[in-house]
Amino acid sequence: MFDSTATPPLSANPSAGVALRRPMTPPPRAARVSSGKLLDGGRELVIEHAGQEYHLRLTRNDKLILTK
Repeated sequence: MFDSTATPPLSANPSAGVALRRPMTPPPRAARVSSGKLLDGGRELVIEHAGQEYHLRLTRNDKLILTK
């Protein structure tokens, strides 16, 4: 019978290496900016990235759309 909760045996091969557990650190927090500050009272913002233009638009229904 197979026991799915059993711990698998450790390898007897010394070259297999042993994974060390490190304390988990939380990922860095993303910067937070309000859409109002980004748009600065307007309804569209052009973002330049890697030589391309992206348009962030505020719709009539108060939604944000990002297009290339």
